[in-house]
Amino acid sequence: MLSLLSPTHHTLKTKKILRCTGNLFQSYVAGLFINSLCCSRSQFYWAAVMALPSRARVYADINSHKPREYWDYESYVVDWGQQDDYQLVRKLGRGKYSEVFEAINVTNNEKCVVKILKALDYCHSMGIMHRDVKPHNVMIDHENRKLRLIDWGLAEFYHPGQEYNVRVASRYFKGPELLVDYQMYDYSLDMWSLGCMLASMIFRKEPFFHGHDNYDQLVRIAKVLGTEELFIYLEKYHIELDPRFHDILGRHSKKRWERFVHSENQHLVSPEALDFLDKLLQYDHYDRLTAREAMEHPYFCELPFVWSNPIVKDQNRMNIVSSSPTPIAGSGPVGE
Repeated sequence: MLSLLSPTHHTLKTKKILRCTGNLFQSYVAGLFINSLCCSRSQFYWAAVMALPSRARVYADINSHKPREYWDYESYVVDWGQQDDYQLVRKLGRGKYSEVFEAINVTNNEKCVVKILKALDYCHSMGIMHRDVKPHNVMIDHENRKLRLIDWGLAEFYHPGQEYNVRVASRYFKGPELLVDYQMYDYSLDMWSLGCMLASMIFRKEPFFHGHDNYDQLVRIAKVLGTEELFIYLEKYHIELDPRFHDILGRHSKKRWERFVHSENQHLVSPEALDFLDKLLQYDHYDRLTAREAMEHPYFCELPFVWSNPIVKDQNRMNIVSSSPTPIAGSGPVGE
């Protein structure tokens, strides 16, 4: 039993304390009494370094000004109405980026990305984190030019200083804070997920960070954003990295985004797009653009635009503007 509760076990993360006094072994996890067990006479004490609290840069106190019935959904009673009025017509296919974003091209005046940002800014302004932003949760009506952000099953109300479950979001869109078990995250988690979507769209790599599991997912991110920057992030928030990463993380320098530009995606990429992406895919959640800030980025300025110094040079004339809908087809994930 003691081996299962050793300090090196993956369940012992930040804010988890084990104490043994005499023959009584008391286990506390995140301050919650779990069990009392008998142990040997040897006294044991271990305490993880407390992670540094974090607070959202925007909309931090929204829910504190709302009545309890607004955010206390556990006490909410749903009025389901007459359920016989509904029936399942058909099961929708999950689709790929090329299906979901088939009409995206650089001539669109209202990009799908900015519409997602409007949805995120609205839900964040209401004190809600979506926590599962991904292409499969974006529905687009190309004919009527409408977009909907769906599937709010993992959404949660944000309260400063509260610890949240890190087992949210789909693997390829998980922010670093989830992968290092930092529980005091905020709305900026959604902005990382959007950044992963944007990278897949403009680079035509789906998914952009393609980890085989949650551990490998952080490795794939580190291969692009660098390990030194990761350790700076961990040190800032006093986050203790899981020992499993010691053998798989390695050391990697930060890569330039231009590295992922090639002849097949250059018409989707601009200096503004790369700068926008860089401001979303930041290890430090506090440094990421908010949804409102993102909408004001030069990436969303009026088109057409002309590059004075193209990122990718081609023998043929460079097509800056695509004249037809451009499917977002993948050419392989990053880090393989």
